[in-house]
Amino acid sequence: MASDSTATKKLREEASCSICQQLMVEPVSINCGHSFCRMCIVNFVENQKEMSSVETFSCPECHTPFQKESIRPIKQLEILIETIKEMEREKLCEEHGEPFHLFCQDDGQLICWYCERTPQHKGHNTDLLKDACQFYQKKFQEAVIKLRKLEDQCKRWKLNTRDHIIKWEEKIKLRKQKIQSDFKNLYCFLHEEEKSFLWKLENEKEQVLKRLQDCEAKLDKQSEELKKYIMELERKCQGSAQKLLQDVKGTLSRSSAVKLKTPEVPSLEVHTECSVSKLYFDMRKFLERYEASVILDPGTAHSELILSDNGRQVTRGSIQMKSNIPERFRVLPCVLGHDIFITGRHYFEVYMGKGTEWDVGLCVENVPRDSDMTLKPQFGFWAIRRCKQYGYVALTSPRTPLQLREELEFVGVFLDREAGLVSFYNMNTGSHIFTFPKASFSYNLRPYFRVGKDSLLSLRSSRHVNKEADSPSSLV
Repeated sequence: MASDSTATKKLREEASCSICQQLMVEPVSINCGHSFCRMCIVNFVENQKEMSSVETFSCPECHTPFQKESIRPIKQLEILIETIKEMEREKLCEEHGEPFHLFCQDDGQLICWYCERTPQHKGHNTDLLKDACQFYQKKFQEAVIKLRKLEDQCKRWKLNTRDHIIKWEEKIKLRKQKIQSDFKNLYCFLHEEEKSFLWKLENEKEQVLKRLQDCEAKLDKQSEELKKYIMELERKCQGSAQKLLQDVKGTLSRSSAVKLKTPEVPSLEVHTECSVSKLYFDMRKFLERYEASVILDPGTAHSELILSDNGRQVTRGSIQMKSNIPERFRVLPCVLGHDIFITGRHYFEVYMGKGTEWDVGLCVENVPRDSDMTLKPQFGFWAIRRCKQYGYVALTSPRTPLQLREELEFVGVFLDREAGLVSFYNMNTGSHIFTFPKASFSYNLRPYFRVGKDSLLSLRSSRHVNKEADSPSSLV
């Protein structure tokens, strides 16, 4: 006799939908009597309708025609399915067909009264289902509390990790912007190096290519000679015995004497190398090659400016008695360098310490000295400024804010007259600050400085003889 479990299994098979293979949900039937889940047969009909636009469909099981209107619910089957679900929830012992009333602690399984007396469970610790359920409910609740704490910890870690992700992405974004900015602004200087390395590479290419082509030509020549000997031997083999034996020893001697010369293939290792990062870090050395020993011109200094005896330092104080000459700045607290840059490349460094207001850069030699002029390239000024209101700016039109991560103490100023470029560098880090748009310098240029009330500017003397400086005629 089949157990209740087997009967339940058979009932489940009869109450299962042939489309989804699960117990039917909202069971319906069609003309042929087969039953399905309501949504399963409706979706089947809709799919068939989309493919062929028909109004009559075939049963998924027996292919008997039916129409959508013939689909009708089966309440009795729906009740039966609920009963099957209830029976499955209240499973019986497969061996004895009895309800489970006990829980075997040793084997960790549900058993009936008969099972308790079998040799398999005899002598085992058993509890009533109710008692075992209460015990393990408590255990589960304790486990849930522990897991909830772990879940909370996981959420905190997740939030912390998300915060780290955001911070990391922001750092990467800023670093990317800095790298892109540095390389973009350095391109003006690296361009010449790029052309030089490309020329070297092209020259190396041509030299090795010529050797390879010579090798190829020699191999072509040897190949033609080999073909000639092969044709001669094949022709003799195909001719008469008399022709074959005619000068046979000489022919064999000549063919045996043929030797293949091993080609001298040059190395394919490319020797021209360029390290952009090395060129970047060598920028300080590059700039120092053009270093000028700038001295301040006291004849141009505003009456409030105090110059050191060696002409390399300037501060701002009270008004002093100075000769009223045309070269002197009478409105703005400015002073010019004594040097006049007529041609070539020039570089100088300025130390501004902790000053909060200053200008540093270049200007044309003949800028007005008796008016509060607008300082921008259109009027002959290429400079950067620090002021209390706006921080660091480049004196373009309009002004360009300079996004700097550190205070400027040493600023390097580089001029390339022929290229039309004026650039500024943070010499504490060797990083680029700003390059003005390319200009056409039609006038002589001089170092330019404006000094705020709490600022002190110092010029550094040249540390070495300028090996690649321009001719003496370019400095007056």
